[in-house]
Amino acid sequence: MARTAAVVVALCFVLACTAGADDLPRWLRDRGDAIPTSLVGTYVRSHELLVYSFYEYTLNRDQEYKPAELGFGLEHDYRAQRIDHEALVMLTYGFNDRVAFELESAVHAWANQRKALDDPSAVPPRLTEDGFGDTQAELRWKWSKETAGRPELFSYFEAVFPFQKRRILIGTQDWELVQGFGAIKGFGFGTLTGRVSASYTHEDGQVVFGEYDAEYLRRLNDRWRCAVSVEGEQDELELIPEIQWHFGPRAFAKFNSGFGLTSKTPDFAPEVGVVMSFGAR
Repeated sequence: MARTAAVVVALCFVLACTAGADDLPRWLRDRGDAIPTSLVGTYVRSHELLVYSFYEYTLNRDQEYKPAELGFGLEHDYRAQRIDHEALVMLTYGFNDRVAFELESAVHAWANQRKALDDPSAVPPRLTEDGFGDTQAELRWKWSKETAGRPELFSYFEAVFPFQKRRILIGTQDWELVQGFGAIKGFGFGTLTGRVSASYTHEDGQVVFGEYDAEYLRRLNDRWRCAVSVEGEQDELELIPEIQWHFGPRAFAKFNSGFGLTSKTPDFAPEVGVVMSFGAR
């Protein structure tokens, strides 16, 4: 897995070195004058609607679980294989050149959690759930636009809805609120983005350090873009290389995969989907 990730990242940078120039200022040539979305290397323009339909597969050979959280009493952590399949849809709309709204939902999710060999609880050898998955909404705000000497600053507020209170493997069982901040700066070699966040869950009743991310984006030409992201939360860290193919004036395909860099992160999480653009030109 690590060798595959390294090859993909190296290919992205080799392609980036061959990219040509265009008429945009160098700090905007990779993304244009648009608002960053929660998707790697993806931006939305004023009065534009993006519809992203995608599929994600996740494999974690040593997923951490606690039998008590699955309804089987034992308060002890174990590890065993977990596999997830999700079919998702995401809608993003730019109200103007500074404010955008997102709605993302797993219209169908399937999860399979195996039981660890050393788990003495009554957890069955395999637990499986399927149905409606995670649903979340975000409001994103660009505080200041990028200039030749100053980065773009933005923030976002996210709410994850507790639509699966009776589920144990899929979806969200309690409210989760996230406040994040980020900065973007374009250079001749590509665009760098960094963000950090704090999250709050009603069940825990406390604010904790949330997700953080560092991203590189490069526009190779009118059809191809590449991105590399390192994303983490607490003791979980993953590498996400991505290739985008803009096969039409209002559509592009996204191909990426997460590769776990720490033991609690999924080993392999490929994602493939198509973004359709409506409205702004």
